[in-house]
Amino acid sequence: MKVSRQRPRGRIDISSGGDYQPKALEGKVSGGFVIDFDIDSMPRPQTPQLSGWGRIPVPGREMLSEDLRELTKNATLTRGLGRSYGDSSLPPPGRFEVASSVLADRILAFDETSGALRAEAGLSLRDLLQVFLRRNWFPPVSPGTEFVTLGGMVAADVHGKNHHVEGTFGAHVGEILLRVADGRIVRCSPELEPELFWATVGGMGLTGHILEVEFRMKRIPTPWIFEERERFGNVDALIAALKRSAKEWPFTVGWIDGMARGRSLGRGVLNRGRWAEPREAPSSPPPPIRRLTVPIDFPNWVLNKWTIQAFNALIYHGHVWNRQRIAHPESFWYPLDKILRWNRIYGPRGFTQYQCVLPDSAGPSAARRFLEVLVAAGGADSFLCVIKDCSTEGKGMLSFPRPGISIALDLAVHPGTQSIVDRLNEAVIGDGGRIYLAKDSFTRAEHFRAMEPRLEKWSEVRRRWDPDLRIRSAQSVRVLGDPA
Repeated sequence: MKVSRQRPRGRIDISSGGDYQPKALEGKVSGGFVIDFDIDSMPRPQTPQLSGWGRIPVPGREMLSEDLRELTKNATLTRGLGRSYGDSSLPPPGRFEVASSVLADRILAFDETSGALRAEAGLSLRDLLQVFLRRNWFPPVSPGTEFVTLGGMVAADVHGKNHHVEGTFGAHVGEILLRVADGRIVRCSPELEPELFWATVGGMGLTGHILEVEFRMKRIPTPWIFEERERFGNVDALIAALKRSAKEWPFTVGWIDGMARGRSLGRGVLNRGRWAEPREAPSSPPPPIRRLTVPIDFPNWVLNKWTIQAFNALIYHGHVWNRQRIAHPESFWYPLDKILRWNRIYGPRGFTQYQCVLPDSAGPSAARRFLEVLVAAGGADSFLCVIKDCSTEGKGMLSFPRPGISIALDLAVHPGTQSIVDRLNEAVIGDGGRIYLAKDSFTRAEHFRAMEPRLEKWSEVRRRWDPDLRIRSAQSVRVLGDPA
């Protein structure tokens, strides 16, 4: 199978501020196939800015072209759809432009026997699913949003609800085509230039510009999900159920009420799922899901202790007993994607997501200790707190997951955010855990070094291919000490 798409040729300059997105690109992000627009008529912010999903901007501008090989010549960084929460896809201080991969999104080849698929790095997961889901194919690993590119999935070595079964996305990648810092285009795989390959998987785009990705899709019985939900009264009971469920269910994830205290600390709802069998599922493919859009920035006062507490209580008490159902795959895999631009809920102040993994070696009470630190730091006012069971450590040199429990929570940015992140990082370091760079906005360089013993080896490989650190990001300057 080969797929190509018509679109304007040449190099396009797009400036963005916050979640700014030209109307002409909205179809692309939502799965459209043809872009037709007049560059000169585009609205532009007075001061061009770029941001991650957390909407904390820096001066910057995206340069787009369907020819990613040409576009990445001399580029400082390549950016996909900008769904990393912090500054990993933002230009470093002193550099203004980043290459955007989103127009380089062709499916180059697909083998229906083996499931091997090769595509350009800018192909979005959403576009991939529109082609393959109704044909009963699905990627081996999926993150919590479909608005990501294949290049971003490799760079962050994404994981999902089936990490305890399938590991990270990088475990299923067969080959990467990469433009390295000296301009050469290099093929790398677990067998060909393996150190470069495993430094790139989870390397946050800092080892080179990802041009093409080859990986294996999975055959599924139907595109529908058999889902079960169950409520638990505290974090200890929830984690015990999460661990038990891993033996029987391929997909598991838990939601935690971050506002609960005392004996109810960490109460929540566990979701378990598997692909529905033909005898269970509707005979027709899943219809397009209805999406809502947050039209404006919410005032900062809308999300506060009382509104979040009411929201969390509604979710928790809405699950009185076990419920089983046949679920739409997008509702199961990507529940937040049903609300476009939901990051506007946090208002103009922006937000960050803190995600850590607490290793099994820290003991079964590590998650409770973490939540107690969070409550004591005054940072538990989050309506989105997700817990997952992690298994095998990713093979990428900086891959995030390892055997243990992952906790992710959204925090509105305010003057105390840095202090909260510092205290959480100190707790995670004490338990031998680590944080996920794809979500991070506030971790200090000394904290990251303390939690990441693999950093020296990864840095050695990176320096071998990029001794002058030509490829860097705002995050690599902040966390890794790269030159500004």
